[in-house]
Amino acid sequence: MPFVTESPSDDPPELAYARQLQTGFPRLSFVPALEQEFRRVNLDQTLGHVRANVIFAIVLAIAFAAMEAIVLGHDVNSVPSLVHVLIIVPALSIVLAVSFSAHRHALYAPFAVSAALVCGFGHVAIQVVAMRHGFTFLLPSMVLAIIYAYLMAGLIFRHALAANVSVMIVYLAAMTGQRTVGFDAAGTPGPPGFTADEFSYDALAIVAANLVGASVAYLHEKTSRMRFLEAGLLREMVARDGLTGIQNRRMFDQHIGRCWQQAVRERQHIAVLLIDIDCFKLYNDRYGHQAGDECLRAVAQSLVQCARRPLDFVARYGGEEFAIVLYHVSREYLAEVLVRIQRTIAELNIAHEASLVAARLTVSIGAAYILPDADRTHEGLVQLADEALYNAKEQGRNRVVLMEAEYDSLETGRFDKRRAKARARG
Repeated sequence: MPFVTESPSDDPPELAYARQLQTGFPRLSFVPALEQEFRRVNLDQTLGHVRANVIFAIVLAIAFAAMEAIVLGHDVNSVPSLVHVLIIVPALSIVLAVSFSAHRHALYAPFAVSAALVCGFGHVAIQVVAMRHGFTFLLPSMVLAIIYAYLMAGLIFRHALAANVSVMIVYLAAMTGQRTVGFDAAGTPGPPGFTADEFSYDALAIVAANLVGASVAYLHEKTSRMRFLEAGLLREMVARDGLTGIQNRRMFDQHIGRCWQQAVRERQHIAVLLIDIDCFKLYNDRYGHQAGDECLRAVAQSLVQCARRPLDFVARYGGEEFAIVLYHVSREYLAEVLVRIQRTIAELNIAHEASLVAARLTVSIGAAYILPDADRTHEGLVQLADEALYNAKEQGRNRVVLMEAEYDSLETGRFDKRRAKARARG
């Protein structure tokens, strides 16, 4: 069964950040992968301020409980104080604890939204109790809770909006039943405590607080998302080769170092492939540098199609050379990738009449496959792949050379920590 690959594009692949910037995000939402990354980054960047704000909210809740004990009196204040001390403060304390959890990226948002609802409904209950006893001046605490949820709790806009709108609806419904007549501590009708005009005024204040808070929160998050995309785009531009659109040598060096350390810890095999276009200088001389650039782009995109697992890594190594890193790789998968590369390059069917190997474009591949050792370094793995590539060229090009056991015979001190230390001691 012949191997089938997608036809490569002449243009570099669109970057995820650039694509999102181009399509926009009027609803303050990215594609799932970017959305998840944004929320993680946003929480990490604001975590210190969020924790400080939660602590500040706990202090305010205790202060309001104490103030209510003074202005409402013992009989009326029993419920408000209990709400603050036994409901609101514990809810905020749980959010604070979650912010220190190793799983905070998954847990913080649901816990913070739940706390916002608990605090909001708690303030509604306080307002209802106070209103039933003729106290109509506690609205500012409700407004503070709304503003806090929008701007200080570390919630994304849609979560804060959903929580505050829910609380507003419950508040307006509860206050509608408290208009006109107040009741004393014994439950007998008292003097009017909440007239229709007062209700309208308080309702307008609550709606206005939500509108102002939502507007500021929306603009703030939109700016944060724009900065996130621009920063990501800048990172990708730095990380990618300008001609082919795949990762560049700098990112290869960083990636192989990380993979090596992880492979040592997890005792996993790792492979490095160096792919060189045969007689590429002759190709440029025959067809011109513009055709050479198009050739490089086509080969790059073919290689990307050949290494498609999430941990597979493809980069332009330099000039007409490319590199592939395969982590946690079996010999069977390595062989499959090597065959796939040869087939896809052949399927490009790019004429190369100046080649010393064939009438069509070909590549030579040097592959190194090892189980990393903590006493060695990843430079030795790259050196082994380079030596394999050299042998492939020496044997006539358009072929694959795989080296594995040869890694143990590398003697250059740079690639062996123990030998390097011994030589340093003289």
